[in-house]
Amino acid sequence: MSNFPPLDRLTPEYIRDFEPYIPSKPDEELKKLYGCERLFRLNNNENPLGPPPAAQRVIREFPPPRASVYPSGDAYYLRLKLAEKFDMHPDQFLVGNGANEVISFAIKAFCEAGDNIVTADKTFAVYEWVATFSGFGAHLVPLADFGFDAEGMLRAMDDRTKILFVCNPNNPTGSIWKRDLLRGFLDRVAGSRIVVIDEAYAEFVEDPEFQNAMGLIPEYPNLVVFRTFSKMYALAGLRIGYLAGSMEVVDVIRRTCVVYSVNVLAQLAALAAIEECAEHIARTRELVRKGKSFLEREIGALGLEYVSGEGNFVMLRLPMNDGLAYRKLMTRGVMIRSMTGFRFPNWIRVTVSTDDAMECFIGALTEVLGERG
Repeated sequence: MSNFPPLDRLTPEYIRDFEPYIPSKPDEELKKLYGCERLFRLNNNENPLGPPPAAQRVIREFPPPRASVYPSGDAYYLRLKLAEKFDMHPDQFLVGNGANEVISFAIKAFCEAGDNIVTADKTFAVYEWVATFSGFGAHLVPLADFGFDAEGMLRAMDDRTKILFVCNPNNPTGSIWKRDLLRGFLDRVAGSRIVVIDEAYAEFVEDPEFQNAMGLIPEYPNLVVFRTFSKMYALAGLRIGYLAGSMEVVDVIRRTCVVYSVNVLAQLAALAAIEECAEHIARTRELVRKGKSFLEREIGALGLEYVSGEGNFVMLRLPMNDGLAYRKLMTRGVMIRSMTGFRFPNWIRVTVSTDDAMECFIGALTEVLGERG
């Protein structure tokens, strides 16, 4: 008699129906698979400049014996620094193993069986994924002119809606909610639901009408703001992000928090990155500004439709299948993001990077399009 467990009976239906995310292979394996000697990673919106110099020093000088000691379970010193930076109380912050973990914290804190969240249909997918594989509903509202539709989100709420997620700037379109729109939305929700503003790309924004949601927390106690050290601060490999909100809301979310999930090196590097970031942010913004200008000019010359908003990425539409384009570009040493998974079939997203990476991408793209001729 088999001792194998009855998985169909033990596994909830919402787990059985969920398609797992399959990450790409390591770069060295991909280079062997596609026959390329070097690979420009333009798929994950990473910062090619690397971490700020102070964070780089912390990483280089990290003493190996410290690896045997558990980190601060609640990122104590990092929360102190964040409180100082944003003029808030340390207990208004929770730090997680990347922004993905704090998304999970928030959803599990407020949702129970039968509840749902509201977000866009073409945005960062983790809000929808976490809700779905946790057994909750996800009401998805179509974008309006490549941006979040505030009125549509308000109409999508029902009696079981607990959280509304807004990615601002939106990944992958780069659209933003400006000051009046964001405030008006929060006023219309009127504290009846939790509103999460995901500002993973906030440090890249240069539009003067952009509303930094961290500054609105004192006015809106139902507001939760997500930030990350993966993008501007280039600590993606160390996995560290955080959320902020009112003391009362964060106290509820803290009850779902897994302590000791953020490693000690990530905490130290993030702390150093905050303390010495002004020049790094300026250099990164200049690189993105220059790279976007180049991409917009070259993509336009190819006669392709593109969307270039805030953030360190550009999205463009191809006259071919995006999965096929991904494979063809990989053979030329360029890794982009295929957008079918974002519900943008035949679009790709490319990270703005260094001059040589941008030139290689345009050259490879021109060749791939030419093969269709």
